[in-house]
Amino acid sequence: MKHYDIIIIGAGPAGIFAALEIVASGKGLKVLMVEKGLDIDQRICPSAQWKTSCTLCSECGLLCGWGGAGAFSDGKLSLSKEIGGNLSRYVSESELQGLIDYTDGLYIAYGAPSEVYGGDMDAVARIREAAEQNMLTLIPSKIRHIGTDRCPLVLKKMKEALNGKVDVLFSKDVRKILVEDGRAAGVEAGGETFQAGFVIVAPGREGALWLERQAKQMGLSLLKNPVDIGVRIEVPAATLENLTSVIYEPKLIYHTKKFNDRIRTFCVNPYGEVVKEYVKGVWIVNGHSYAHTKTENTNFALLVSTFFTEPFDEPHLYGRYVARLANLLGKGVILQRLGDLQAGRRSNPARVRRGKVKPSLADAVPGDLSFALPHRYISNILEMLKVMDRIAPGVNSPHTLLYGVEVKFYSRQLKLSRCLETEIENFFAIGDGAGVSRGLIQASASGIIAAREILKRQG
Repeated sequence: MKHYDIIIIGAGPAGIFAALEIVASGKGLKVLMVEKGLDIDQRICPSAQWKTSCTLCSECGLLCGWGGAGAFSDGKLSLSKEIGGNLSRYVSESELQGLIDYTDGLYIAYGAPSEVYGGDMDAVARIREAAEQNMLTLIPSKIRHIGTDRCPLVLKKMKEALNGKVDVLFSKDVRKILVEDGRAAGVEAGGETFQAGFVIVAPGREGALWLERQAKQMGLSLLKNPVDIGVRIEVPAATLENLTSVIYEPKLIYHTKKFNDRIRTFCVNPYGEVVKEYVKGVWIVNGHSYAHTKTENTNFALLVSTFFTEPFDEPHLYGRYVARLANLLGKGVILQRLGDLQAGRRSNPARVRRGKVKPSLADAVPGDLSFALPHRYISNILEMLKVMDRIAPGVNSPHTLLYGVEVKFYSRQLKLSRCLETEIENFFAIGDGAGVSRGLIQASASGIIAAREILKRQG
């Protein structure tokens, strides 16, 4: 057996920031990080480079490896305590804002840009007022945008800072979390046993189902969670310029009249591109924006949150079912013009070519989203676009493109203490995979919380 003081499962933002905090303490603790993916320099997407099938990869190079899913995200840092996770359940508002500011400072130190969007409070107030007049709720937030092209560089610098100070095992699946006498004792990974007095689990969204299985085997309490399902919208960048130039990522919430469902904008990418990801056995859509290159389009998601109770309580299964249906109909991602959806007809390549918005995801297949998404979702999306058009004219244009489907799987939340410790002593759960965060900043901050508690217990 190999002995460590602390083992961190997962090398995404949560795990990385826990390691950075532990190393910065100068206590010389032995730390092991176990990651099922590859190092940052080895992470590639064969589908994008060589047009091969996503199913050839045992672990998705875009989602797994050093930096986690954040490595090739568009790198938005939401600097408001109201956005990006559930840490407010565990710490006070002032503590959370302090953690966000501290974490943001570390990102800047490792190469994030100094520019922040959303600081012009008068301009933000005008947008907020216009939104409220149209039954939309704007959640204002300052945003620091790293960019999909700059994220790997920031993460490489963090890796360099940890080189020689922590051990990192790549391409290793953790088979079992070891517990002795009600306390964390180590892990089994890659056919070896590693002992440690503290274990931090930070598997990211890609490892959420793995963590759920582990938690059930360990007898831990799990909370209910929803699933977000919707589409990604693509419009000319000028259509949203009045919003994105001020806020960068306008977060708008609306409750539909017909079904009283909550629908929201998510992951706005000014001058970005639509991309596809292979998650949990299905192709879904996402969006990127870059620091140094721009397209002519802006894209964003419209998502509806769905909770299930009795007799069905498997939101992951439902989200995958909807995505698989879209994959079956479109042999991947479906693309449809808004005008075609409103007219009750499928889009075809000719109509897409004649449209004023050129698709940034070239291999999306023209089709009919109404065959994949339930009527309730389609109705909510169409109603939201009409309302948004009042503050961003052109969003409800017949030339607007819709890609489907987009699914955001909420990780099953574990019952945690204020320091993110599970019901097992010295076993901590952090990041998106544990359901405590929904973005880079709060995921990173959760790593800081767990690390500081461990350092306190180590004297």
